[in-house]
Amino acid sequence: MNPSEPKLIIIIGPTAVGKSSLIDRALKDFPQISDLITYTTRAMRSGESEGQPYHFVDEAKFKQLVAKNFFVEWAFVHGRMYGTPRDQIMNATKEGHAVVMDVDVQGAKAMMKEFPGSTSIFIMPPSLDALRQRFVKRGVTNQADLDKRLESAQVELAQCRDFQHCIVNEDFETAYAEVRKIIENLLGNQ
Repeated sequence: MNPSEPKLIIIIGPTAVGKSSLIDRALKDFPQISDLITYTTRAMRSGESEGQPYHFVDEAKFKQLVAKNFFVEWAFVHGRMYGTPRDQIMNATKEGHAVVMDVDVQGAKAMMKEFPGSTSIFIMPPSLDALRQRFVKRGVTNQADLDKRLESAQVELAQCRDFQHCIVNEDFETAYAEVRKIIENLLGNQ
């Protein structure tokens, strides 16, 4: 791997599969990795603030950033725009850090195309029923919204084999141990 090429750890999987929890734990365990703050046009939720967990912008500003080639990848997800800023990846690389990020399937494929040395980890739920229960725990109770999210998850799950690693998150500690081993192997190659 070219030393100036970013070391990217791309975490992929359906909503509510545990990606954020796995990333948070990895960030605590590995000081040599950085997280990205992506951009979105969705509304800020209770408990969130600018930069935590996103940069919140309106659609006009987002489109300006797209026009300036600010994003490595961007996509529409559940009717909102999300984008990964190029400058954060390059800055982390200059500092000698690997970068961990949570992106959707489409974004992960774009990232892997631009940075072919990326490490991709797809996180799966133990079952669709378990995923449905996680959605309900998160407050998704509208049947139409629940069906839409489960349908979207099935489309994503069908693409698991497009990525290097596929981990079932039935038990968090077991799933994290697998993620940790992958990160250790990547960082050991520095």
